[in-house]
Amino acid sequence: MGYLELDDRIDEEQRAVQEMSRRFAMEVMRPAGIELDKLSDPADVIAEDSVLWDVYRKVRELELHKASIPKELGGLQGERDPLTGVLIAEQMGYGDPGLAISFGVSNFPFRFAAMSQEPELQQLARDYCEDSKAEMIGCWALTEPEHGSDWILAGSEDPKCGPSVKAVLKGDEYILNGQKAAWVSNGTIATHAVLHLGLDSKRGMGGTGIAIVPLDLPGITKGKPLNKIGQRALNQGEIFFEEVRLPKKFMFVADPDMGTYMGQSILTGANSGMAALFAGLAQAAYDESLKYAKERVQGGVPIFEHKNVKLKLFDMFVKCEAARAYVRRLSRYNVLNPPGSLQHAIAGKVLCTETAFHVASEAITIFGGNGLSKEYVIEKMFRDARASMIEDGENGVLALKGASLL
Repeated sequence: MGYLELDDRIDEEQRAVQEMSRRFAMEVMRPAGIELDKLSDPADVIAEDSVLWDVYRKVRELELHKASIPKELGGLQGERDPLTGVLIAEQMGYGDPGLAISFGVSNFPFRFAAMSQEPELQQLARDYCEDSKAEMIGCWALTEPEHGSDWILAGSEDPKCGPSVKAVLKGDEYILNGQKAAWVSNGTIATHAVLHLGLDSKRGMGGTGIAIVPLDLPGITKGKPLNKIGQRALNQGEIFFEEVRLPKKFMFVADPDMGTYMGQSILTGANSGMAALFAGLAQAAYDESLKYAKERVQGGVPIFEHKNVKLKLFDMFVKCEAARAYVRRLSRYNVLNPPGSLQHAIAGKVLCTETAFHVASEAITIFGGNGLSKEYVIEKMFRDARASMIEDGENGVLALKGASLL
């Protein structure tokens, strides 16, 4: 990663963290991501002897999972400034975005448990911080067979468009029934979920609540890992709920009005994170292209000397610089001004994922036939970038939501 760092706000400590993250990305995440990508059966990605768990444990050793948990519960919240956080995210996206997403989603249930006043949920956050073996894994259980990116437009009061997973309060328990789709990240490896569900069917998507759910409760089953073209290191899969009894205290947001607000807040954070990760992947694809163009000889000279290749590379360079600059500005604002600006987070996600895809696609052209070969990592980056334009909200639907907020 040889770009000239223009951000003069980065101090020596932040540069050290950036360099540590870079080494981890290139020495641990990149090789593991390539190895996992080559496995034909997604069940092998999550097998007990998979390198996935080695990487997970190393993330825990570096205490990266503690960043969003308050200090009083064993976390490191507040110890890192906004810029340090985005520097880490850029490097993790540079190494392997699929793994980076898995690590990021993993903390969702526990960061929300830390916000609760319930002692049992707060203890859950403490246990997560102390988990160095990666035995506690979280997921964000939002997407359903009937509802994907349209969750982003939640707030509709049409009863025909309500959540598929529903919760009915009976005494001190909620009874859960329904299904989450195969696109739940960490779906088949998660021990806990942030679960979006319907509390008031008469209000449609506007009747949404949010629960923190231990996934070992009776009545919960999981589907097989999803087999997909990109981000194959990221486990995804279905979760089924049949007459599941959830203690009332685990309903983190029981007010549908607050549920819609929290859902938008979660989306703001998720889109900001996606922006940083894929600004990193865009840079990775550019770096691979520049290196290849200066080594590959065609017509007696390195292909970098051909004008059309130079123009492509400069276009890629401009887009990478613009994406990274926007991400850092966005991330700082949203951290310092919670809950942040959703329209700007959406803009960041759309900008950076489309930049990553454009740069990776142009890289394939520069590599020529070699760009289609699995011998070169660029074809994996291309597939990973394409997936990013759908996950955490398909970019077109996100744009509609962002436009509504202008």
